[in-house]
Amino acid sequence: MIHLETVDTLVIGSGPGGYVAALRSAHLGMKTAIVERDQLGGVCTHVGCIPSKALIAEAERFKLRAQLGDFQEGGSFKEAQAFKKAVVEKQAGGVQFLLKSAGVTILEGEASLIDQYTAVIQHSEKGEKRISFKHLILATGSRPIEIKSLPFGGHILSSTEALSLPEIPKSLVVVGGGYIGVELGQMFARFGTKVTILEGGNQVLPGFESELVSPVVRQLKGDKITIITGANVTDAEQHISGIDLHYEKQKESYTVKAEYALITVGRKPNTDGTLGLDSIGLSIPPHGRIEIDEQCRTSIPHIYAIGDITEGPALAHKASYEAKVAAEAIAGKPSMIDYKAIPLVVFSSPELTSVGLSETDCKQQSIPTVIGKSMFYINGRALALKEPEGFVKVVAHAESGLILGAQIVGAEASTLISELSLSIEIGATAEDLAMTIHPHPTLGEIIMEAAEMASQKVEKYLAR
Repeated sequence: MIHLETVDTLVIGSGPGGYVAALRSAHLGMKTAIVERDQLGGVCTHVGCIPSKALIAEAERFKLRAQLGDFQEGGSFKEAQAFKKAVVEKQAGGVQFLLKSAGVTILEGEASLIDQYTAVIQHSEKGEKRISFKHLILATGSRPIEIKSLPFGGHILSSTEALSLPEIPKSLVVVGGGYIGVELGQMFARFGTKVTILEGGNQVLPGFESELVSPVVRQLKGDKITIITGANVTDAEQHISGIDLHYEKQKESYTVKAEYALITVGRKPNTDGTLGLDSIGLSIPPHGRIEIDEQCRTSIPHIYAIGDITEGPALAHKASYEAKVAAEAIAGKPSMIDYKAIPLVVFSSPELTSVGLSETDCKQQSIPTVIGKSMFYINGRALALKEPEGFVKVVAHAESGLILGAQIVGAEASTLISELSLSIEIGATAEDLAMTIHPHPTLGEIIMEAAEMASQKVEKYLAR
């Protein structure tokens, strides 16, 4: 066993939380090491955010070519997989370059904690290494939740296997109508797969207001996707050519036959296994998420936790944000987490995003609000792009005009939402946003017009 010298900061996990934490730690002058058991960049880079968005973009391009009659059946999906692979490799290479450039020591293997200041890194080929640390940042991420009656294997897929299928399936049933199920279901449908989405709730994309979901549902149906809500999956039978999946709806039993079933019912934090958190006295609640304070510090003061293994949505950008806070806290800076402006994004078509408080949230909290809403179909740029579907909704405090939240459904919503996130973060008012000069003709003008409407309503509210 090789004994390494002590590092100031050890990071376990190299996803968008882990590698950002390591970079920030190194930039702050701390001797830093990072451990990765699989591939640098983690789930996000290799089997999550990056490959899924690459295939979603390719599916959109395929649809456009198909409309023009310029495509070859089957070949395009192989080309899409090759494109996805190239994107992933470039992204992973970029992560490695950044870490090495910052002087971060990269350790390959499975990390196990043997005490509160020491970890053993086990590698099948390189053997074991021991490293001691002054501070530890846990960034071990999450994995797909497996339904007991539908274990992964054969024709039952998690998102990981679905993203690596060599050929486009003829049919697919998606269990779970959350953002992953909708994104991947629509992607496959645009490549020609017959898709059925089964959702247990009363709408797909639960958690979003129905008026935001409606344009997405219209497009899903336009892509010939069958959506069944209120469906409770019971069991399944696999055979050589596919799967028979059984579900109940309103006490009636039904069966969906498909080549594959894709299970997208959520993700489970990686706080179990051989990591050894219990052995060092770090208690883990039954749900597996580690409790942290405002600086991402666990109950053991020199050990921090970020990303999917903590409370809140399992989002890459949340993990990266917490990574910076944790690294800066270790360096003695007064950084603290503040979740008031975390954007939620669904890369559907049209895209759907939300940040801050919704109109429903404000009603539940008895906050006096005004709503400014502007439609894509009256925007010149949206019309030029042939993307008239959708709207921007700005939620502002009725008395102060402060922007409390915003929702967008429409083209480029994932990009547009950042302006509204910043507005919430800096305490801007609807008038501030309305009086900001936006270039013409752009989709950003829809935000300006929605803010202007909200500002006018604030004036009327105060003049009552």
